[in-house]
Amino acid sequence: MVFGFGKKNQNTRHEEDDDDDDDDVELVNFQGAMNGNTADMAANARLVQAALRPTKDLITDAIERRAEVIRVDVKGERAQVALSIDGMPYSGGRLAKQQASAIFQMLKVLSGLDARLKGKAQSGGVKAEFLGKKYELSVEFTPQAEGTERLVVRVRDLSQKLETPMDLGFSDSLRQTIREVTGHRHGLIICCGPAGSGVTTTTYALLRGIDVYLYSIYSIANTTRELLNIKKFDVNPGDDLATSMGRMMREEADVIFVDPIRDQDTAQQLFSVADNICIVSEMQAKDCSSAIVQLREWAGDPQMASERIDAVFSPKLVRLLCTECREAFRPNPKLLEKVGLPPETKVLYRKGEPIVNEKTGEEEEPCEKCKGVGFYGRVAMMEVIIVSDPLRKLIASGAPADQIKALARAEGCLTFHKDGLRLVSEGKTSLEELQRVFKS
Repeated sequence: MVFGFGKKNQNTRHEEDDDDDDDDVELVNFQGAMNGNTADMAANARLVQAALRPTKDLITDAIERRAEVIRVDVKGERAQVALSIDGMPYSGGRLAKQQASAIFQMLKVLSGLDARLKGKAQSGGVKAEFLGKKYELSVEFTPQAEGTERLVVRVRDLSQKLETPMDLGFSDSLRQTIREVTGHRHGLIICCGPAGSGVTTTTYALLRGIDVYLYSIYSIANTTRELLNIKKFDVNPGDDLATSMGRMMREEADVIFVDPIRDQDTAQQLFSVADNICIVSEMQAKDCSSAIVQLREWAGDPQMASERIDAVFSPKLVRLLCTECREAFRPNPKLLEKVGLPPETKVLYRKGEPIVNEKTGEEEEPCEKCKGVGFYGRVAMMEVIIVSDPLRKLIASGAPADQIKALARAEGCLTFHKDGLRLVSEGKTSLEELQRVFKS
């Protein structure tokens, strides 16, 4: 078998349980299925013997490299492992087809899924620990051609508390904006963006930006994330969304957090009560103005949509420069003028270049923190549209997304470009990284 990991002992290993500790290497420790089902290791002893160690090697390597997504695709007699690290693709090596199949089955057992089922999509998850840190591994199995499967594992490091606007690097003015729009006690507040752009995390940060001591916040969303000082609402069997929201309003809720908006029926139920309560939700859309147009279409009444949409937030993830190896430089005044940074800007930062030994001509060891990547982690730059009276008139008129965006910019709403330049001026990211994100 070919793993391509380069550092793990690849010898076959006999195991009877999930408690393995080698003297030579630290491996991830699986700690039970997220759905509560017990993994029957004894009944799958042969599978455990063949596949538990390779499964641990695969997951351990990905975690050590800070991968947030692991994808395994079977092609012919080989399987290709691809990793996503800070949103960028990297190779994770290759596996023999038979080895990949065994790992798939092992992860199904560990996740409390049906290991024998291959022709139907399955999803679940397994809890894990590595080097004292807790992780959640969400797994998805999708049937492919010729009886194969695709595996996608999403890795969540539970020690990373990206929960509040401060955690996500929101500016002081943006945090103040969140407090102001939620203080109206009515209207729709939406977080939007493409899949994988940090929308859900940003939505939770918006929620945690609300003053829980001033406002009563209820949640009807289906979530496993902890929501401190937010009341989880019990839905009566048979009640639709509008009925449940009515019950929360009678309990004097100020803000309601609901599941993502995916269809017209859900949107119309939200619009039906948004004049009396503040509703926080998320949806998929290219940007803020596109989300407004979609909501207006779902509402079926442009005037009502214009009156009840209060604010739309959209994140775009950009990589953070590694603080250990980033390089400072004095920017040229013409460069500052071209990109729109203040002329008094004295220093900017860029990705560090490999250090070459003058005597040997060889590159020295890469940065220990980022492993020579030059970036470590990501942060959201934000676009925000606060719906003013002129914008309400424009939305009600049926104007397209580009006209809504143009007026919002003319009114001074926060744009990706403006917030991105803030991150550059603060030394958190580079102009080159901004350019890459805007081109992608």
